[in-house]
Amino acid sequence: MRRVRIIGPGRAGTSLAAALGRCGWVTEPLLGRDDDCSSAAEGVDLLVVATPDAAIAEVAASVHTRPDTVVAHLSGALGLEVLAPHVRRAACHPLLSLANADRGADLLCDGAWFAVAGDPLVGELVQALGGRSFTVGDDDRAAYHAAAVLASNHVVALLGQVERVAGPLGVPLDAFLALAEGSLANVRALGPADALTGPAARGDEATIDRHLAALPADERAGYEALADLARRLAGGKRP
Repeated sequence: MRRVRIIGPGRAGTSLAAALGRCGWVTEPLLGRDDDCSSAAEGVDLLVVATPDAAIAEVAASVHTRPDTVVAHLSGALGLEVLAPHVRRAACHPLLSLANADRGADLLCDGAWFAVAGDPLVGELVQALGGRSFTVGDDDRAAYHAAAVLASNHVVALLGQVERVAGPLGVPLDAFLALAEGSLANVRALGPADALTGPAARGDEATIDRHLAALPADERAGYEALADLARRLAGGKRP
C-alpha cells in the first residue's frame, strides 16, 4: 500500500487526494501555504507538489531530500528540473479540467489520461486510478500544455462567445452545447478533417461575410481567427 503526501490544497491537490484515497492509497493530510514543508518527504513513497507552476521550484527546494521518496509535480508545462535537488523526480499531469474537488476526484477515477515523465512510480499511480498515460519529455511539455489549453480552456472561452452572441436572440446555450457534443462525437469517429462542416469547409465566403456583418464588432476577431483555422483544416486559403 503506497503512502502519499500532497503539498497544495487547491483543486488539483484535493481532487488527487480524494481520488487516491478511494483507490486504497494512504493519503497524509494536505499541506498548505502556512505549513512547514521541510520534512514533507519523510515517511511517504510519493510527495506531490500541487502548487501553481510559479511556486513549484521554491516549494520543492524547501523540502529536505529523501533518497527513497519520489517527488512529483502536476504541471503540464514544466519539466523535471524544477524539482531539484531531489533525485527521484516525476511529473504527472492529469489531462482534465478539475473544476472542484468532488467532481475532480470522480474524473480522476474515470479512465483519465495523464502526461507522465520521470520515475516510474507515477505510472503506478495512474494504474491505481484506472487511468491511461503517455510520456512527454521536458523539451516538449510547453507545446503539449499549449495543446491542452486549446482543447479545454479555449473551447470553454469559445462557448462563452456562443452564449454572448446567441443569448440576446433568446436561443438557450443548451441547444449549442448539444451541437458541440455532436461535433466532438464526429471528431472522435472521423478525425478533425473529415468532421469539419460549415461555410469555411465548403468555401462559402459569402456566408462568412454575412456572419461578420451580423456580429457585434468586438466578436468579429474571434470569429475570423477560427474561420482561418477552419480554412486551414479544410486545405483552403482565405481569398
